[in-house]
Amino acid sequence: MAVENPVTAPSGDQTRIHNIGYRTYDGPRLGRSYATRSLYSQSLRGAYGLGRSVKSKVLPMLLFVVMCVPAAIMVAVAVATKANDLPVDYTRYAIIMQAVISLYVASQAPQSVSRDLRFKTVPLYFSRPIETADYVRAKYAALASAMFILTAAPLIVLYVGALLAKLDFSDQTKGFGQGLVSVALLSLLFAGIGLVIAAVTPRRGFGIAAVIAVLTISYGAVSTVQAIADAQGSSSAVPWIGLFSPVTLIDGLQSAFLGASSAFPGAVGPSNGEGVVYVLAVLGLIAGSYGVLMRRYKKVGL
Repeated sequence: MAVENPVTAPSGDQTRIHNIGYRTYDGPRLGRSYATRSLYSQSLRGAYGLGRSVKSKVLPMLLFVVMCVPAAIMVAVAVATKANDLPVDYTRYAIIMQAVISLYVASQAPQSVSRDLRFKTVPLYFSRPIETADYVRAKYAALASAMFILTAAPLIVLYVGALLAKLDFSDQTKGFGQGLVSVALLSLLFAGIGLVIAAVTPRRGFGIAAVIAVLTISYGAVSTVQAIADAQGSSSAVPWIGLFSPVTLIDGLQSAFLGASSAFPGAVGPSNGEGVVYVLAVLGLIAGSYGVLMRRYKKVGL
């Protein structure tokens, strides 16, 4: 209850000091790990518009449906025609749908970080037990998890459909496992690139345009140069050119080590030796993206 303590000022005016009864918090203090998990879960929910307005749910949910519908159609065709195999390998599906995946990253990476930068709320996070590394890990893990859900869901549709069509269990399980490894690496790589680009600018529109440009233009440019090299008889250069685009990096890696057929011109995928370079490039980009985000948010949090 407020207690009024009248105080007489030198001028003769009467002022009042109110004791409004602030008390210290005696409950449990859950610490950094709880705060990091909460930030992760809220960021993951936000990547699909959950807990936000209906308008925020439209695009991510629409892209999720667009990713799954072709898989459902393929399954229906395989069951109806009693095919001996699925029309598309598990490792090929994400490469075919890379435009949808790029659009998802472009729309959700800025949503994850740009608003915090624009409204200058990042220092407020760091005023609590959470630290820079916790913030970056939570945001990175949330977007990568959201992308894994987006890319793994159609593979599950394909796998369940293949089992319903009574295709060979061991072959389908092996292909499904290889597909999951492929989309896990793709999710980590695309999430890192998307967040780095989005963290550069607080303007969401600029972030969306920049992510789309980096992912789609690089893929188009690399594919064009690969086609020119193959047409001129320089097929040995095709795998090395594939190192300069995120999509072709994943394509080359899975064709070298996951038994996938290559989408490179002339189906010239990297050898095992060249595939090691692809693995190092992918892991380097993932680690580099994390390092750039750490440096970026250390400056923002000052």
